[in-house]
Amino acid sequence: MDKQAVYDFLTTIPKGKVVTYGQIGEHFGSKNLARTVGNILHENPDGVKYPCYKVVNSEGKLAVQYAFGGVEAQKEKLIADGITVTNYRVDLSKYRYEP
Repeated sequence: MDKQAVYDFLTTIPKGKVVTYGQIGEHFGSKNLARTVGNILHENPDGVKYPCYKVVNSEGKLAVQYAFGGVEAQKEKLIADGITVTNYRVDLSKYRYEP
């Protein structure tokens, strides 16, 4: 899986929407690539240019190991995007982006 392609995919997620690791994996060939996607995102060179804060797990949970300040920073960025975060989780039925 090409890291740059994953980073570029992040730029297509609209404000106020999130995707899951599995969705990104599926976009690149297999939902089973979710862990690989997570590893790639943890190496994200630029959290502003490539907004990995918009990626959550399959249950809508935020990333405890969010690379740019931890789960609290991810929560703040999602809230700033207009996304409601409850108990470090987002409602995927409301906020999931379907590219």
